[in-house]
Amino acid sequence: MYFVYSLALSLLFFALLPYFAYQALRNGKYAGSFKERLGWLPVQPGSTEVSRETIWLHAVSVGEFLAAKPLIDRLRSDFPAYRLVVSTATLTGQNLARAESNAFDATFYFPFDWKFSVRRALDRVKPSIVIILETELWPNFLSECRRRSVIVVLANGRISERSFRRYGRVRSLIQRAIGDFSLIIMQSEADAERARQLGASRVRVCGNLKYDVAIERFTSPDSSDLRFEISTSESADQNRRADIDQRFGLSLSSHLVVAGSTAPGEEDLLLASLREIRAHRGLEGTRLLIAPRHPERFNEVARLVSGSGFSYARRSDSLSTGCDSTETTSVDGASLEADIVLLDTIGELALVYRFATVVFVGGSMVPRGGHNVIEPAAFAKPIIVGPHTENFRQIVSDFAKAGALVQVGPEALAVELIRLLADPTEAQATGQRAKNILKANRGATECVIQGIKEELGRGQRAAT
Repeated sequence: MYFVYSLALSLLFFALLPYFAYQALRNGKYAGSFKERLGWLPVQPGSTEVSRETIWLHAVSVGEFLAAKPLIDRLRSDFPAYRLVVSTATLTGQNLARAESNAFDATFYFPFDWKFSVRRALDRVKPSIVIILETELWPNFLSECRRRSVIVVLANGRISERSFRRYGRVRSLIQRAIGDFSLIIMQSEADAERARQLGASRVRVCGNLKYDVAIERFTSPDSSDLRFEISTSESADQNRRADIDQRFGLSLSSHLVVAGSTAPGEEDLLLASLREIRAHRGLEGTRLLIAPRHPERFNEVARLVSGSGFSYARRSDSLSTGCDSTETTSVDGASLEADIVLLDTIGELALVYRFATVVFVGGSMVPRGGHNVIEPAAFAKPIIVGPHTENFRQIVSDFAKAGALVQVGPEALAVELIRLLADPTEAQATGQRAKNILKANRGATECVIQGIKEELGRGQRAAT
């Protein structure tokens, strides 16, 4: 069974090799990480402190790493005798992890799930415990950890109905992989029940770690392009936020729609909606800020906006001229009055939510699974999403039940934007309900930490 899995993984890798090569040449992805993904880590984590045991935390990408921030802080404070290393699977996640690397001892890419690369990585890291965020099932990695008596905890796990059906097609392999976890910690009881049906024995429910992310530390890189690298320190965030406001006059806008993490097809809907909004009495001065999800689309979206008839300004223009927020620079009047602001930078989306009148969270009007609604909720902003929110099903369900967001199809986007823009009392109430949900659902980090402590205790008793 594992041989067939490894063979299929190899065939898939070689089939996708042209795509990887294209992305490496065009967008700089994969090229710099290939050796690490084969298990050749550049430095053995903590090699000068051989006596210290190691906690290995894996967060596949940006969303998982952001969710892990409070957990990383607690691991540092509750397990000071351990080294803490972090791996990611994507370039965006790795860039963010490296920017936050003062919080742990090393960061690197997660290995490909071949036995030789997994064994090489484990030989280098020598973890006592591995914590995997969300639902990353890598059979060879999990099997090798079990063979070495490494504790493996799945934290903040979720299994959607779609994933559950897909896992059912290779049920015997999934049962073996899930059985290699020492403890599985799921976000909801529904997730936990699906895990049990797939063969998990030790399961607990702790809620969603994303609710525990500190509001004042929100930074969400939306891409892997580092042409305009954004610092994640709080003071740098404040400087960047002030600079954006100064250059584009966001806080002076009578009405501002912020569209975050947009996907192809959604910008057209937003432009059409802006025309309808501006035709409504009292909303003639409404402005739109668009933040595309992926950097390779920045120029594409710029061309789309430039042909729309609206005036627009690009955030990158001020940065590419060498301007710095700590310096006194002239502000282009056209930028202050632009109908549309294109936020074509990394890590600044969370900084502009506070200026929004209404927020649209992208990747949801088209079948992309949606993106995180927690950041705008933290600022008590009314949120609109489309029908495709599978990636955040439980969170969106919680928000919808409480009347803390509006979920509509493409045909109703303009109608709902107009309704919330024209009714500040309802908009404020919707945003406040969203923020209240965040406050009510905090505490998952403490629950996960307790589970990890119990597993370490069990492991230590078994060793003696």
